[in-house]
Amino acid sequence: MIVPLRSSPPDTVAYPESDGKPMAENTLQFRWIVTIQGGLDDLFRDNPDVFVAGDLFWYPVEGKNKVCTAPDVMVVFGRPKGYRGSYQQWNEGGLAPQVVFEVLSPGNGPTEMARKVIFYERHGVEEYYIYDPDDVDMTGYQRSVSGKFAKIPVLNGFTSPRLGVQFDLTGEELVIRRPDGRVFLTYLEQCEKTAQETQRADLESQRADSESQRADSESRRAEHEAQRAATQTVRAEHETQRATAFELKLERLRAKMLAAGLDPDANGL
Repeated sequence: MIVPLRSSPPDTVAYPESDGKPMAENTLQFRWIVTIQGGLDDLFRDNPDVFVAGDLFWYPVEGKNKVCTAPDVMVVFGRPKGYRGSYQQWNEGGLAPQVVFEVLSPGNGPTEMARKVIFYERHGVEEYYIYDPDDVDMTGYQRSVSGKFAKIPVLNGFTSPRLGVQFDLTGEELVIRRPDGRVFLTYLEQCEKTAQETQRADLESQRADSESQRADSESRRAEHEAQRAATQTVRAEHETQRATAFELKLERLRAKMLAAGLDPDANGL
């Protein structure tokens, strides 16, 4: 009897979560990556089906761990928030990030950036934005009806179809405006804003406490006045009752004197 050989299980493919390289080459690039990622995360904080990540490895093809990249910022509509060691597209309903941002540093050469444009176009990205903070310059690509990337002619004043944010390049650095007009803040600006809001809330709380104390004082004063008025009313009633009792007593005395044949008026009554 010949026993058939058992086929060996396929090799398990490892998908690294890091390449050992830093997220940013300098503080300016890092600040902008954090600002864009944080601003987008806050913009969609109430939507559980929008996943925003920064410097996360994206593997678009199962079994091919060499086909990957780590966008500085990526946004995926239709995927839940939560922790991921990497974005493995086949485990994410096959959804590719619809929007990707890259922040340039001096080490990003033309060849590398050209490769990224090809990668993002090939694997389904709808909008791709590249910001150069040194020159305050921005380049953008949008997927056309043909399925290919088309360069966005003018990004100053352009509104992202997917994100709803608007780009302003008229100042000394990029300004990203939310649909409600608020701008993306740096981490430090957000901390300062939070501190100001906390201080404002504390002042409002102190003012409310002061108003409450003043109201309590006014209430106690009103109660005191009411009690004093009530006391005066009771005193007046007692005086009236005393006067009435005296008048009755006097009348009875006059009646007795008249009955005895005495003249009350002659006796001072």
